Amino acid sequence: MKVLGIESSCDECAAAVVEDGRRILSNVVATQIPFHAKYQGVVPEIASRKHTEWIYAVAGEALDKAGLGPEQIEGVAVTSRPGLLGSLLVGLSFAKAFAWSRNLPFIAVDHILAHLYAPRLLSGTGEGEAPPDYPFLGLLVSGGHSIICRVDDFDDITVLGATIDDAVGEAFDKVAKHYGFGYPGGAAVDKLAQSGDPEAFRFPLPKLQKENRRDGSGHSCDLSYSGLKTAVINQLGQFRVKEAESVTPADIAASFQKAAVEILFRALQNAVEDTGLATVVAGGGAAANSYLRSRLAGQRGLRCVFPSPELCGDNGAMIAGIGFQYLRRGDRSPLSVTAAARVPGFKRRYP
Repeated sequence: MKVLGIESSCDECAAAVVEDGRRILSNVVATQIPFHAKYQGVVPEIASRKHTEWIYAVAGEALDKAGLGPEQIEGVAVTSRPGLLGSLLVGLSFAKAFAWSRNLPFIAVDHILAHLYAPRLLSGTGEGEAPPDYPFLGLLVSGGHSIICRVDDFDDITVLGATIDDAVGEAFDKVAKHYGFGYPGGAAVDKLAQSGDPEAFRFPLPKLQKENRRDGSGHSCDLSYSGLKTAVINQLGQFRVKEAESVTPADIAASFQKAAVEILFRALQNAVEDTGLATVVAGGGAAANSYLRSRLAGQRGLRCVFPSPELCGDNGAMIAGIGFQYLRRGDRSPLSVTAAARVPGFKRRYP
């Protein structure tokens, strides 16, 4: 079954065709980075307008690269949540219209679940490792979300931990913006950190209560980046180890990146201990971070599965892939389905 996937949850206008939930026939991503770079962040109004201008051509390019006509598409999948509401509505409206005009089965999906599905996808040549067996631990790290969860099926997750304030990608973006490292912040920090000293600063890590005094629920797998962000931006001198005159921007980037990844790693270790699961599947834009990948890959007794770098960010292939699983099961979305900016449970309250 060949499924057209449409993704427009933020600032990437994307479409792809995937066959039988695994084989990528095409994957087109039109980035809006040049339009948002001068603001050092995504401007929702600009994002939704660019999606409106580009979506038809991007979907057409995805069909062309797959070597298919519209009549050869057998199903349509689209992101409906979470994300920027205006951006979501553009992709959702296009996908509905395409499905209705061709009388095709249609499914609206959660792109957080799709990120965790991304490592199961194969390139057009069929290259790729065997997908991990369920259950496993999911690590979703992006600009808007930081989630650690137990994954029992493609659409069945139990959130074990989530951010109580900033997401990890958001912290990368804000630190990069403050110091002028570049945009997008995650990629800029990762690149700059390669030549820096990760021991130049010893930034503090959050200390969350393991138990919630109100209801007894645990916080051992929860995450917090507000304190680290404040320390790096407003209290830099307090945590300097290296001599001030020899400190470089690369040192700041490397030390911050190390601390940010250590927060994730510590919470993930707690999840491994709590569940007994030793396979971790990562997804989201921050999953492309080279230090995170090496840190997890170097952990003995833990199998870490990452999508290819081009599948870490928002893309249509992951939407088409997970959409196939829903459609094969017989699930369908009504054309009245609408977008949702947030999903309950993807952020935690504290204490």
